[in-house]
Amino acid sequence: MLFSKSAAKIGLVAYILRVLSKNSKDNMMEDTTEGILPFLEPGSGTKIVITTHHKPDADALGSSLALYHYLVKLGKQVTVVSPTDYPMNLHWMPGNDKVVNFEENEELATQLAKDADIIFCLDFNDLKRINRFGFVVHEASAKKIMIDHHRNPTGFDDYRFWTINTSSTCELIYDFIAKNEGEELIDEEIASCIYAGIMADTGSFRFNSTSSNTHRVAAKLIDIGADSAKIHALLLDNFSLTRYRLMGYVLYKKLHIIPELKTALVYLNQEELQRFNIQTGDTEGFVNFGLGIKGIVFSALIIDRTVMVKMSFRSQGSFPCNEFASTHFTGGGHLNAAGGSSMDTLEATVEKFRHVLPQYKDALLSSEE
Repeated sequence: MLFSKSAAKIGLVAYILRVLSKNSKDNMMEDTTEGILPFLEPGSGTKIVITTHHKPDADALGSSLALYHYLVKLGKQVTVVSPTDYPMNLHWMPGNDKVVNFEENEELATQLAKDADIIFCLDFNDLKRINRFGFVVHEASAKKIMIDHHRNPTGFDDYRFWTINTSSTCELIYDFIAKNEGEELIDEEIASCIYAGIMADTGSFRFNSTSSNTHRVAAKLIDIGADSAKIHALLLDNFSLTRYRLMGYVLYKKLHIIPELKTALVYLNQEELQRFNIQTGDTEGFVNFGLGIKGIVFSALIIDRTVMVKMSFRSQGSFPCNEFASTHFTGGGHLNAAGGSSMDTLEATVEKFRHVLPQYKDALLSSEE
């Protein structure tokens, strides 16, 4: 065994305490992963694929690579498959060079999924979130295990480690490792990946999803070797010049305020994206600009991505971004952070947004900033 019985007991107790300490306002936790434990026994030749949502962010890639390193330590054959590319400011993560991009190497990614015994699905709850790779995963004979923190999973999974009462999928990965008695296997590489995802999904620990447990986990990761200052710089001080030029343009010309509904709106068309030579990840965080304005409780970012119009929503207080997204824009997410999409034109999507927004006037005006 790679870990002692005493360490196993400590890890299991720590995991139970974490689960019990989750936010009691909405105590939802599902763990049906006992059935996969034989596959995770050290030394068994299990073939594993880990995948996450399209255009992975720090939580998606961080959780995937942290789990990758952990499973490799257990002697598994593991590959991370991303449905698409992802921002350059994530390429520093340990194991990035081992990630297979489905769009760039579809044949290899498809074969890996076909050969897998287990496919871990991280940071998403619907196969539509992994684009065309979703069809491959659906057809694969492997057991599908979902580890996620988003509401309303669609039920594609065979097993799940799921709750909405956590800051991030990375925090869930830490809990999953602890539950499986592997905390002592967390090294600096794993700690750095998990810490990056937690930092990103909590907005550097300022969002209301940040719990006391989040800080306890973060402290343990720092003790193991995660460099908080370095990770912050790699994630948030590592963007292209074109991003900053677009940022100035957005703040000066594209940030629309609807004061009577406490709402901020930014929308960008294809011509604007091309003018600034925007790459994957360059608009990350733009949706938050509006929330920095006094009196604003709801902020929306709408971007024409050619194939479809993508939407990001953020809010403060009690305004339900996820309800707004799921009702009108085939989306979902968390109370204060959600996303959606539209097959209409950018102009039609913006018009629809402006049309349905007044329906939420009472909720917008009553929500505390």
